[in-house]
Amino acid sequence: MEEKDKHIDESWKDAVVKEKEHLQKEGTFVPEEPDFNLFITSLALQASIALGILPNPATNQKEPENLVQAKFIIDTMTLLQEKTKGNLTAEESKMLENLLYELRLQYVAKVEGKK
Repeated sequence: MEEKDKHIDESWKDAVVKEKEHLQKEGTFVPEEPDFNLFITSLALQASIALGILPNPATNQKEPENLVQAKFIIDTMTLLQEKTKGNLTAEESKMLENLLYELRLQYVAKVEGKK
C-alpha cells in the first residue's frame, strides 16, 4: 500500500484535547507525563481501599475489606520493587520501600485481627 493510499484517522487527537479540557474544567488532575511515584502511589491507594483503610475516592465510601485483592496489589508492588532494583532513583526506591512497609504492616494487622 502506498503512503498516499493510507487513511489516518486523527480524530482521536481532538477527542483527547476535549477530554483534557473537560477534566480541567472539573478540576480533575490529569498528569502530563507518566510518573513512577504517581504509579506506585495509585497502587498503594488501591491496596488501602481493599484493606478498608481509605474510602474509595469515586464514591467517598469505605468498601468492604478484600484481603485477597490487597495481598495481590502488595505482591505486585513487591514484584515491581524486585524487577526495578538498580533502575530507580533514590527517591523512587525509598518511596516504594516505605509504601510497601506501611501496606505490609496494615495487611498483617488486618489478617491478625481476623483470627
